[in-house]
Amino acid sequence: MAQPQDQQLDCALDLMRRLPPQQIEKNLSDLIDLVPSLCEDLLSSVDQPLKIARDKQVGKDYLLCDYNRDGDSYRSPWTNKYEPPLADGAVPSDKLRRLEVEANQAFETYRELYFESGVCSVYLWDLDHGFAGVILIKKAGDTEKIKGCWDSIHVVEVQEKAQGKNAHYKLTSTVMLWLQTIKETSGTMNLGGSLTRQAETDSPVNESSPHIVNIGRMVEDMENKMRSTLDQIYFGKTKDVVNDLRSVSDLKQKMNQKAIADELLAKMQQGH
Repeated sequence: MAQPQDQQLDCALDLMRRLPPQQIEKNLSDLIDLVPSLCEDLLSSVDQPLKIARDKQVGKDYLLCDYNRDGDSYRSPWTNKYEPPLADGAVPSDKLRRLEVEANQAFETYRELYFESGVCSVYLWDLDHGFAGVILIKKAGDTEKIKGCWDSIHVVEVQEKAQGKNAHYKLTSTVMLWLQTIKETSGTMNLGGSLTRQAETDSPVNESSPHIVNIGRMVEDMENKMRSTLDQIYFGKTKDVVNDLRSVSDLKQKMNQKAIADELLAKMQQGH
């Protein structure tokens, strides 16, 4: 039987999934104020919108998350240094750092192809039998009529096998999306939500298919699928609801179209 605290956590997470993504920080803070005992569980379980910082040494932006944080400092993927400076902050091994640099370059190209603008960061860390990493992408838009933000968080765990010639990849992806349109004719409309999906695969590791290619392929496929799912769930469903509430064409025309469709269907069935 579930413990009262487990039930509280399940209810809190269920509630967070139904609240607007653009207000996650406020809603999370309010929940923690209501149930302080769930603080650690909620902070570790709820993905929050990504924040942007700037590496002054190279003049490039990077994204902040728990995976590049040590205490109150965050590690830049460009210089491998913490800000504020931290003498003994966790950093990847030399071999993994080289892979991290290459991954950041590769996903910068991916971001330019799919998002045009925005910020992307990749962070890797060592495991006993392989390594893990996170790919972060943030694209925000803010104009007079349309505001919105896309945050994607891809956590991948890589277990190397057969002397490094094969590897098992486990990917957990979360996308948070919100849009706000402001028009004189229709007023203000908010639309948003989040989606989490997982995928696992085994792939060979060689010169033509290194880790970056294998991970990149998984992230690309996952983002495309999640993009389609978000389109169907949020935009498609909203369109269906609006159409049910008010038809674009007049009812008489719709009834005539339905009558013709029913008549054609009846004749086709008679033919069979």
